[in-house]
Amino acid sequence: MLLEIFLALLAGLMAGAFTGLVPGIHINLVAMLLFASSAFFLQITSPIVLAAFIVSMAITHTFLDFVPSIFLGAPDEDTALSVLPGHRMLLKGQGYAAVRLTIIGCFFGLLIAVALASFFIVTSPLFYPFLVKAMAFILIGISAFLILGENKKFWAFFVFILSGILGYAVLNFPVLKQPLFPLFSGLFGASLLSASFLQNVKIPEQKIQNVVVGKSEMKKTLGLSIIASSMVSFLPGVGSSQAAVIASSFRKRMKEKSFLVLLGAVNSITMLLSFVALYSIQKPRSGVAVFVGKFLPAFSQQQLWLLLIVGLIAGCVSVFLALFFAKTFSRTLMKINYRWLCFGILVFITAISLFLSGPLSLLVLVTGAAIGMLTTYLGIKKIHMMGSLLLPVILFYLAAL
Repeated sequence: MLLEIFLALLAGLMAGAFTGLVPGIHINLVAMLLFASSAFFLQITSPIVLAAFIVSMAITHTFLDFVPSIFLGAPDEDTALSVLPGHRMLLKGQGYAAVRLTIIGCFFGLLIAVALASFFIVTSPLFYPFLVKAMAFILIGISAFLILGENKKFWAFFVFILSGILGYAVLNFPVLKQPLFPLFSGLFGASLLSASFLQNVKIPEQKIQNVVVGKSEMKKTLGLSIIASSMVSFLPGVGSSQAAVIASSFRKRMKEKSFLVLLGAVNSITMLLSFVALYSIQKPRSGVAVFVGKFLPAFSQQQLWLLLIVGLIAGCVSVFLALFFAKTFSRTLMKINYRWLCFGILVFITAISLFLSGPLSLLVLVTGAAIGMLTTYLGIKKIHMMGSLLLPVILFYLAAL
């Protein structure tokens, strides 16, 4: 059994590196394909081994996903303030440093998540029933908090509602297969890539340099990541980006470096706690946790701790993988026509969308990209496009009252 778990961990590392580095290929897609082929795999192995593969892949993806998200789809200088600090650092030649900061956050976040697991196993069944009763109002409060934090509040609200309408339509359109792929690829991936292509962004020479975050600053940032992750890990429709923005609002003028550490930490904490939530409240809070639940319908605490250890080991290896690929991107980016690289990835995402979701997915992809580009030109945060999930979820819980 241990050998099989080890092999699953290695396979998960390779799969997570692939999904993390290739735009448009998500871990949920690989997990879905694995589940569809489970009849074959269960003849040669056990469900816990398949679950270990998914956890290893998910954690690896969490680390490596920051590499393309920072190096690809960068805006021009006039619109850089509307996107993540990672892109702003890339335009200063500090793309490697930006990735390194997120990796630091991811690693410490993983340690924090494992340390907090026992606490949430005990407490989440106690507070979750009360959370469900107030879920709609909690989600409305989070959405309002994020919108009111913008300078352009009207446009933030407009984008939230527009994205919510698109999300509601897509999620309730039975003909469209795998609706989340074209939805999120359009809103977040295709929009950035399209903007980079149209603006003909010039990427400066990248420097391979380390960055230092003071011990005091690091402690404060990781403390905020615990608070933010604890708030959103058991909430549907709320992601790590919203959690990071909410947490950063408690610090006046948080530095770019600290925000990237915070984002990495929140990402890994929420990912690992999604498996804790699956065990403690029987509610998966990520797509991959859904498939772990399908493989392990009688999810035991022993199995949970085995998967947490697998995730921790995968995270330790992923630190070195992410640093290696960040250096590779930094050294080769200047040798490639950045504009046409973005265009090629756009074509690839479009082809995958057609293959997975059919011709109608192009309409979703283009609409999502248009909304995403609107946020760039308006100078508002892209997290408001998470209204595509939040608004349908809010309406669901309001209807249940």
